[in-house]
Amino acid sequence: MADMTRPPLNRRLAEFGTTIFAEMSALAASTGAINLGQGFPDTDGPEEIREAAVRALRDGRGNQYPPGPGVPELRSAIADHQRERYGLAYDPDAEVLVTAGATEAIAASLLALVEPGDEVIALEPYYDSYAACVAMAGGTRVPVTLRPHEGAYVLDLDELRAAVTDRTRLILLNTPHNPTGTVLTRAELTAVAELAVERDLLVVTDEVYEHLVFDDAEHIPIASLPGMRERTVTIGSAGKTFSFTGWKVGWITASPELTAAVRSAKQFLTYVSSGPFQYAIAEALRLPDTYFDGLRADLQRKRDLLGDGLRAAGFEVYRPRGTYFITTDITPLGEKDAHAFCRALPERCGVVAIPNSVFYDHPDAGRSKVRFAFCKKDDVLIEAGSRLRRLAS
Repeated sequence: MADMTRPPLNRRLAEFGTTIFAEMSALAASTGAINLGQGFPDTDGPEEIREAAVRALRDGRGNQYPPGPGVPELRSAIADHQRERYGLAYDPDAEVLVTAGATEAIAASLLALVEPGDEVIALEPYYDSYAACVAMAGGTRVPVTLRPHEGAYVLDLDELRAAVTDRTRLILLNTPHNPTGTVLTRAELTAVAELAVERDLLVVTDEVYEHLVFDDAEHIPIASLPGMRERTVTIGSAGKTFSFTGWKVGWITASPELTAAVRSAKQFLTYVSSGPFQYAIAEALRLPDTYFDGLRADLQRKRDLLGDGLRAAGFEVYRPRGTYFITTDITPLGEKDAHAFCRALPERCGVVAIPNSVFYDHPDAGRSKVRFAFCKKDDVLIEAGSRLRRLAS
C-alpha cells in the first residue's frame, strides 16, 4: 500500500517551492504594481523576426514535430554565430542541440552529466533553476560566493580553487552573471579554465546574456580558451538577445560526446519544441551587427536611467557590466531583510523587485540585496524611479 503520509513532492525538490519569479509576478498582477522583478522586456523584438515566425507558420514549417536536435537551418545559424563571433568551430549536425530555452538546456546538461554524489560548483547568487536541477540530478551543489567590492561583484579565485574536491564533477558558470551583472574577465576565465584542466572537470556555462555587455566589458566564451572546448557545454538563448522570451528557443554547443549525452536527457524532457520559432531565430542570428550594437546601447542607457532613479531613492547601487539587472543594497534605507522589503514594496511604492537572498545557499550574504530589471520602456523606468523616491522621504 502506498504511504499516503509521505509528502507528495519528491524530497529533492521539497526545499524549492514556488519560484520567486512566479510569486513576485503574481504580486505585481494583484496590486497593479510596475513589475521590475521578472526579466522580460515589455516590447517585442524585431518586426522582421516576428514576421519570419508568421511566415514559417503559414508555410507549414515547424507545425509538426521538428527534428530532435533542432531544425537544420537553426543549427547552422548557431554554428555560424559561434564561429564568426568567437572563432569556435562546431559541426551543426554533431555539436549543436536546440532546446526549449536555456532552462531546459541547463536541466538536460545537469541530468546528463551529474550522478548522485557528484559535486557541482556554482557561483552564488545563482539563477534559481541551477539549484533545483542539481538536486534533480542527485548532485550536491557547492556555492562559491561573488562578493561586492568597489561597487561591483567579484569572484574570489582562491575560494573557487578551495571548493574543488575529489567529488567535484563540474563547474556551473554564468557570465554575464544574473543577478549581479558581473562579466568575468579574461584573466578570471583563464584561471577557471586552468583549474578545470588541472582537476579534469567539466564546465557548463550559461551565456544567455552574451550580447548584453556594457561599458568596456567583453564577453569571452570559456570554450575558446586552451583545453576547454572538449570539456565545456556552452548554453545560449534567443529570448534575451531578441526580446522574444516566450518563444523558448535555446541551445547548447559542445563536443560530439557531450552533445550526445545532453541530447539523451533532453529527448525525455520536451523531445522537441518551438518548431516555427526555430526558423525565425535562424534568421535572427544572421541580423547585421547594427542590431546587436543597437540593443547593447539601448540597454546600457536603460541601465543608467534606472540606476540614477535607484540612487536618488536612497539605494546603494552595484553597477552591472551586463544582463538586464541591477543589484542594490537596501541598508542605506534603514532596511535589512530583502524578502520582507520586496513583499511590502508593491503596497509602499507600487513597484515589484526580487530579493537576492533567495539565490544564495548562504542567505546572509544576500540578506539586504534586491534586484531590479531595467529591460522596460523608458517611461516605465522613469515612473518606477519616481515611485521609489517615496522611500527616501
